[in-house]
Amino acid sequence: MIFKGKIYVIILVFFTSYCFGQMEKYDFKREIQGIDSTWHKLILPEGIFQHMSPQLNDLRIYGITSKKDTIEASYLLQLQKERSVAKEVHFKIINSSNNENGFYFTFEAQSKEALNKLQLDFGQKNFDWKIALQGSQDQQEWFTIVDDYRILSIKNAETNYQFTQVNFPSAKYLYFRLLIRSKEKPELLHAKMAYHQTNEGSYDQFKIKKIESVEHREEQKTSLSLDLNSPAPVSSIRIYAKNTFDYYRPVSIVYVADSLKTEKGYKYNYQTLTSGTLSSMEENNFTFDSSILQKIKIDIYNHDNEPLKIDSIAVRGYVHQLVARFTEPATYFLTYGNKNASKPTYDIERFVSRIPDTLTNLKLGKEMQIEKVEAGKTEPLFKDKNWLWALMAIIIILLGWFSVKMIKSK
Repeated sequence: MIFKGKIYVIILVFFTSYCFGQMEKYDFKREIQGIDSTWHKLILPEGIFQHMSPQLNDLRIYGITSKKDTIEASYLLQLQKERSVAKEVHFKIINSSNNENGFYFTFEAQSKEALNKLQLDFGQKNFDWKIALQGSQDQQEWFTIVDDYRILSIKNAETNYQFTQVNFPSAKYLYFRLLIRSKEKPELLHAKMAYHQTNEGSYDQFKIKKIESVEHREEQKTSLSLDLNSPAPVSSIRIYAKNTFDYYRPVSIVYVADSLKTEKGYKYNYQTLTSGTLSSMEENNFTFDSSILQKIKIDIYNHDNEPLKIDSIAVRGYVHQLVARFTEPATYFLTYGNKNASKPTYDIERFVSRIPDTLTNLKLGKEMQIEKVEAGKTEPLFKDKNWLWALMAIIIILLGWFSVKMIKSK
């Protein structure tokens, strides 16, 4: 019986060591502070991303209990994106006319709901018009909603750009009248009216360590190279230009995915984030899927135009939030830093509706490097799974043999 008890102690010590080995697969940890209930939220700080895998698969929450057992807490990673809701309202064109002011189109709404967007589609591919939009309940008295609003379309060998969406404050009218100030009759193909509501997301703005601008005269483009302070999850880049004249320039935004050091310096491998048009008509805010990056290049194609004077650039990313569930008392750590880790799968992903609406925010301690067990003579026994199964088989055989011997002796 004494021998049997010793075997159980060996098994317990062995598996406790094996559990501690889970954290050794990762390079860094931060103690999680402020846990006082089951559900909490945790905001990932900017500096953490430089040590994580690009897909963020290596995030784990491990806890060390009072008995020195290692347990794992479930979490849900949430990006604090904006949420947009668009509801299209049906209407019909009941009248079209013109006078010395321009061309009028009257719409009758099929609903009494509020509207704030009008999307127009014309047969003409090149135009630059000023418009006015009015509303009325009886077609007798008209109220101005927007005036002197500019829409345009440019299509040629160098540019293919349209800005034909009319944004206006929410308005409830039975009738809307569109005035297009043009000498040429507009060929209105389609018009859509809708109510668009956006709940703003939460962003972090990342500091830019260095910006370099290079003019490529032969290629007729301006290249802007940006270096962030550290790798960060970027999802939005806004470009501010000083120029007061109208401009419409194709633009592409790429980032450095990896690099190779050569005798002539570093050779970079770029991947595309997004492309579009830099325009004096819009805010020039380019959005894309969140990507962890540090080096960004923006190419502005000027063609035969003078280069733009870029005032500043804002680089932002969605706030990354963990919603975590803690079921047992322990000292918990957020661990990360394993490029080969696969994404964890937790039950809470399928029960999001059960997560409380109000969550207390947790704090993270200082980043610590996880100590690795030094290689030794006994190390392969604990790291090689074949040794694990062999040891378990021996223990089971011994237990069975002693059990049979005890039964026979009785």
